[in-house]
Amino acid sequence: MAKLTGKVAVVTGASKGIGAAIAKALAAEGAQVVVNYASSKAGADAVVEAIGAAGGKAIAVQGDVSKAGEAQGLVDAAVREFGKLDVLVNNSGVYEFAPIGEVTEEQYRRMFDVNVLGVLLTTQAAAKHLGEGGSIINISSVVTSLAPPDSSVYTGTKGAVEGINSVLAKELGPRKIRVNAILPGIVETEGTHSAGVIGSDFEQVLVAQTPLGRTGQPDDIAGVAVFLASDDARWLTGERLAASGGFR
Repeated sequence: MAKLTGKVAVVTGASKGIGAAIAKALAAEGAQVVVNYASSKAGADAVVEAIGAAGGKAIAVQGDVSKAGEAQGLVDAAVREFGKLDVLVNNSGVYEFAPIGEVTEEQYRRMFDVNVLGVLLTTQAAAKHLGEGGSIINISSVVTSLAPPDSSVYTGTKGAVEGINSVLAKELGPRKIRVNAILPGIVETEGTHSAGVIGSDFEQVLVAQTPLGRTGQPDDIAGVAVFLASDDARWLTGERLAASGGFR
């Protein structure tokens, strides 16, 4: 039997990149999946179509996780369509790098609203429906330990996510809801392509510091998410799993 048969999952920011890979991987293991997107309906529809073509079940639901009503609507759509909720993957995130002298209020608010407030609001909505055996997976980043220059705001958001992860593991533990974080390293996605990272000298530097000797792929992260969503990880909560090929 597939590891997630009978489970219902919500994956935020799942129209592309790591989120899309996680949605497909959860569905491949039997979960029914809500594919959330903020603006890329075509991307989310393509993920749903791919899941359906592989024999799975999924729906696309638009919603800005930094708005309470839309975060609640996302969870409501999962319960309405599939009858319950077992897994929440807080993947939605935005990033922008700038030296401290160029940081703006707009950058700060955009990143903290999506990366941090979005985690809180979506988890708040989901926690009402998650029962014993429920799993919340927060996508953070190895930047929290690397602290690279020009990333003060982005690294700050991911540090906040990891703090929230630890608190909620204790807060929701008595209800037998597990809360864990995945910390990806450099991953080849549409975002890292458009940012000019893939194929750059910077990528080569990062790969040279990665013991497994390559840039990560979205499926590398998705496999970890499947593990954390499944009963194989039933004794793990409050953990921070670096999925980075050893890059630290």
